Amino acid sequence: MIKITLPDNSIREFPAAVTGAEVAASIGAGLAKAAIAMKVDGQQRDLSYSIASDARLEILTSKNDEGLDIMRHTLTAQVLAKALKELWPSAKLAIGPTIENGFYYDVELDSHAISFDDLPKIEAKMREILATAQPVTREMWEREEAISMFESRGEKYKAEIIRGAKEDDTTEKGKVSLYRQGEGQDAFIDLCRGPHCTSLSKISSAFKLTKVAGAYWRGDSNNKQLQRIYGVAFADEKQLKAYLTMIEEAEKRDHRKLGKEMGLFHIQEEAVGQVFWHDKGWTIYRTLENYIRSKLQRDGYIEVKTPILVDRILWEKSGHWEKFGENMFTSESEEKSLAIKPMNCPCHVQIFNTKLHSYRDLPLRMAEFGSCHRNEPSGSLHGIMRVRGFTQDDAHIFCTEDQITSETVAFCNLLQEVYKELGFTEIKVKFSDRPAKRAGTDATWDKAENALKEAVKAAGLEYTLNPGEGAFYGPKLEFALKDTLGRDWQCGTLQVDFVLPERLDANYIAADGAKYRPVMLHRAILGSLERFIGVLIEHYAGKFPLWLAPLQAVVATITNEVDDYAYDVLKQLKAAGIRAEIDTGADKINYKIREHSLQKVPLIICVGKREAEEKTVSIRRFGSEKQEVLGLEETLRQLSLEALPPR
Repeated sequence: MIKITLPDNSIREFPAAVTGAEVAASIGAGLAKAAIAMKVDGQQRDLSYSIASDARLEILTSKNDEGLDIMRHTLTAQVLAKALKELWPSAKLAIGPTIENGFYYDVELDSHAISFDDLPKIEAKMREILATAQPVTREMWEREEAISMFESRGEKYKAEIIRGAKEDDTTEKGKVSLYRQGEGQDAFIDLCRGPHCTSLSKISSAFKLTKVAGAYWRGDSNNKQLQRIYGVAFADEKQLKAYLTMIEEAEKRDHRKLGKEMGLFHIQEEAVGQVFWHDKGWTIYRTLENYIRSKLQRDGYIEVKTPILVDRILWEKSGHWEKFGENMFTSESEEKSLAIKPMNCPCHVQIFNTKLHSYRDLPLRMAEFGSCHRNEPSGSLHGIMRVRGFTQDDAHIFCTEDQITSETVAFCNLLQEVYKELGFTEIKVKFSDRPAKRAGTDATWDKAENALKEAVKAAGLEYTLNPGEGAFYGPKLEFALKDTLGRDWQCGTLQVDFVLPERLDANYIAADGAKYRPVMLHRAILGSLERFIGVLIEHYAGKFPLWLAPLQAVVATITNEVDDYAYDVLKQLKAAGIRAEIDTGADKINYKIREHSLQKVPLIICVGKREAEEKTVSIRRFGSEKQEVLGLEETLRQLSLEALPPR
C-alpha cells in the first residue's frame, strides 16, 4: 500500500502507484475540478505525475499562490504562445515566464510590429484556444531529438535554450521536458520544465493583455531585440476587475506624471538616473529631511558628513570592491583609483576610528544624509523610484553584542512612529539571511542571524523569511509599507554586522580594559529620500498633508480693490511659517479656486471687500466645497499649529 499524507496530516492509502488527479478525486469532486497541480514532498509536480511510494502531498488550486502562478504559466506558455503562432505562423518563440500578477512572452516577429491595438485580437484567439479545453501533456524527449524537432519548426531560440540547459533546468535524467497540445504535425509543443495545468479547462478566463515592449534576447543589447507581450491573470473576474481598477488609479497617481504637473522635479538624458529638483520638490525634500533629523536628534544620534569620492583601497578593505564593484562609478586621478561611494558605512567606520572609544561611549548612533551613487542598468531606472544618484537617511549604530536587542527595539519603534506619522499604518517585515556571495565565516553569520532573530522577537514584530537576500556583511530586516492602493514598498532596513568592524579594525575598550570589536547596526527608515518621496506622491496622489505640502496656501483675491489687504495677509502667513503665495490676477474667484486645486494646494484663502473690512478670511480646503470664515488672527494661530511637522 502507498500512503499519501495530506496537509492536515490525514493519510490516504492506495494499492498501487497513484496520480495527483486520482488523489484529488478521492477527496472530492470539487477539489478534483479545482486542482491545478500538486506538491509531492515539497516539489511541484503535474497532476498526471505518478506517485509510486509513500509521500506528503498538497493539492494546489488557484486559491494558492503557487497554484495561481502555475495557472499563469500555463496561460502564457501554452495559450499565449499558441495564439501568437496561429496569428503569425512565422513567429519564433523565445521565453514566457510568470511575473508578479501575470506573465509575458518574448517573440521574434520580423513581419509585423505587434502594437497595443493587436492585443484584443490576440486575447480573442487565446479565448478561442481555451474554449477547446484540450489536455496538456508532458513528454520527455532525448536532447538531440528535441533540438532537431524545434529547428525543423524554425524555433531557433528553443533549440538554443536546450543546448545550454543544465540538469534540472529544462532537463530531467538527461531528457528534455516538453508540453504538448493536440496530435500530429499540427500539435503545439513548447519547451518547459513545468509543471502545467493538465487541461486548458483548468485555466481561468480572468486575464487581460496589458502592454507591448521591446526586450533583448537574454537581456543582452548585442542580441536581437524581441517583442514582449505582457498580461495579467487572476483566479476570477472579481480579482481581475479589482486589479485593473487599481492599475487605472495607479496611473493617475504616477509620480512622474504628478511630478511634472506639480512642478516638483524632472529627469533628462544629460544626467541619466539623477534628479533635477525644482523649488517645490526641493521644499518637500528639505521638509522630509528636517523631519527625520528632528527624530534623530531626539533619539541621541550624532550627524556627520563624509566624502563622496573615496580611494579604492578603503573599498577593498571593506569588501565592497569585490562584492559590489560592478555597481560602483570609478575615476582615476594621479595614478589612484577612486570610487564614488555607493554607501556610507566604510566612511562612518573611519570617523569611529579617529579615537579609541570606551564601552561608556556605546551605543554610538552616527547618522548621515549620505549622497550615494550606484551604476544601475538604464533599463531598470524608473522616475525617482530607481535612480543612480540618491540620498539615504543612513545611520550606523556602534554597540556591544549585549546592546543589539535594545537598539533594535528602539529602532523598530522609531521606524513605526515615522511611518505612522507619514500616513502608513501597515508594515510587513522580512528576515533576509546569508547570501551565497558574502564575507565572514559561517560561525559569524550564525551569531549575527541568531542575534537579529532574538532582537526582532523582542521588538514584538512578526516576520517572514527571505532566504539568501541578506547583505554581504550581515543578515537584515526589510520593512515594507503598504500604500493607499494596497501596494507594498520596501523602504526601511536594519542589518547586524560583525564583519566590517573586523575588516576595518574598529575597536573599543571594555570594562575589563581589553579591546573588543563593536557590532555595527546599519539602519535606514526612508531608505532613499528620492524613492520615498516618489512613494509619498503616489500614496497621497499629490495631496500632501499640510505640513509636507510644498505650497501650503494661496491668497486669492475676489476683487483687485483688496490687493493691499491680500498682501498683508500673505506677509503675516509667511511670518507665521506658512509657505504661501498670492494670486491677484483678474480671473474670477471660481477660476482661481479651480486652477489652484489642480495644483493640489491644501488651502485657498479667499479675500474680498467684506473680508478686508472685517479683517477676516474665507478658507477653502482642498477637496471640500465648504468655506470657513475666520478672523485673521485666529487663522494665523490655527494654521501655524496645523502646519507644524509631527513631533
